[in-house]
Amino acid sequence: MYSSKENVNILTSLLVAHGVRHAVCCPGSRNSPIVHNLNMCPDIQCYPVTDERSAGFYALGMSQCLQEPVAVCVTSGTALLNLAPSVAEAYYQHIPLVVISADRPQAWIDQLDGQTLPQPDALGRFVRKAVSLPEPYDDETRWHCNRLVNEALIVKHAPVHINVPISEPLFDYSVPELPVERKISLIESDASAITQSHVVRMFLQAKKPMLISGQPMNPNMDEAVYLIGDDERYVPDFVLYTGGSIVSKRLKRFLRKAKETWAVNRTGEINDTFQNLTYVIQGDGDVIADLIRFNLEQQPHPFVQQWDELLERVRSQAAAYEPDYSQMAAVKCFEAKVGHDRVHYANSTAIRLANIYAHHHVYCNRGVNGIDGSLSTAAGFSVVSHLSPLTSDLSKVFCVIGDLSFFYDQNALWNQNLKGNFRILLLNNGKGGIFNLLRGLEQSPARDKYVAAGHHTSAEGICLQNNVRYLKATNMEEMQQGIDTLLYLESDRPVLLEVFTDVAEDERVFKDYYKTLKL
Repeated sequence: MYSSKENVNILTSLLVAHGVRHAVCCPGSRNSPIVHNLNMCPDIQCYPVTDERSAGFYALGMSQCLQEPVAVCVTSGTALLNLAPSVAEAYYQHIPLVVISADRPQAWIDQLDGQTLPQPDALGRFVRKAVSLPEPYDDETRWHCNRLVNEALIVKHAPVHINVPISEPLFDYSVPELPVERKISLIESDASAITQSHVVRMFLQAKKPMLISGQPMNPNMDEAVYLIGDDERYVPDFVLYTGGSIVSKRLKRFLRKAKETWAVNRTGEINDTFQNLTYVIQGDGDVIADLIRFNLEQQPHPFVQQWDELLERVRSQAAAYEPDYSQMAAVKCFEAKVGHDRVHYANSTAIRLANIYAHHHVYCNRGVNGIDGSLSTAAGFSVVSHLSPLTSDLSKVFCVIGDLSFFYDQNALWNQNLKGNFRILLLNNGKGGIFNLLRGLEQSPARDKYVAAGHHTSAEGICLQNNVRYLKATNMEEMQQGIDTLLYLESDRPVLLEVFTDVAEDERVFKDYYKTLKL
């Protein structure tokens, strides 16, 4: 039996019609009619998460893994505002997050009633579409409700917000089946074969063309740009930019020297990252990139070969460099053994080390570069990884994360859905180590305590309370053994390896690596 609330039933029916099969559900009474319906609907699988901020990132990770929209449902009041960080991240990663918020009737907003605040448009420009449903009472308001839900769910590659005012009584579950609702569909535009051919031809005809793929990563490009310095021979005249954001500030500054950039993305958005954008092509950047690589195999380009030789030199030196015990050593050891691409990296130092040592697809919340939901995103990914269209097995999902990111998002482990396929490599040097690399900040007496948030915290207690197997390392041998255990141990519960390092030594090793590149 379903809820007696007609707008809730219309919403549930259309979620199924638009292919939403998974929903993260947060606790609350006002959203209980929605959660009841989601739970009763045989076409939707529900996942409970108590912390709304974590829940949003759980849904984001699930959507990454499944390559389909995932809903996250919260109750009224400040619960909705806790989704803002994950929604902003989804917006810039073009991930189809469906935010469903229960609301009080409009008459009670701003009347000092419990859990009330103006919820329509509360997520601002970080959603592509926001609607607030009526409570239907005749055919016209039913049509209106249907239309609004369709308007939201027809949006692709972006988060949307569906606000659902619900009057009391809330707990009447007397409707035997969902209504059959009209579904409105969208036919997406994409780059035509003619457009693709033109882009490839422009690339091959340029004197100094460069193909740059943004997120998930650009391995070893930062080191390559560091090596060439001011050598104009390596500056491209034509850049084809696909994918998302770029981690390296050095690389972005370098590409601003190029004459022009053509960008390919699914939404047709203007992202003038290098300040020289001339064309935007709406389409699949991976398809065009594959076409270019195929053509380069048949007809090598001297400028591309010049860059390939430089990058191969950097890769060889990175492989040859043996860092002393440090976070860099831990990531190098991990990447040498991990062997697949279901790896999530948190922001700051972790993703920068990935850019040195990871030569496979990695996931990272680079939409707005926040540290707040990295663990939850990876955890959500792990929960549905067995359903992923990218793989059919139950292989492990890894998260490489720094201490501040981990402790900020520790509620990601407070979840009954987690299994033994989730593995965490926690790099703990007692502060935000990235701040040691910012030139000039060392002059501030506020750096360590206030800017970098120095601490003496361990994850052991957190693991104990959440039934996560805990391992730790304080030297090279323990770290290497711990990574083997993290990778290969069979367990029905998540496993965490906490690698304790010295922040000053981490800084020294990282800087020493760059020095060796020019030897």
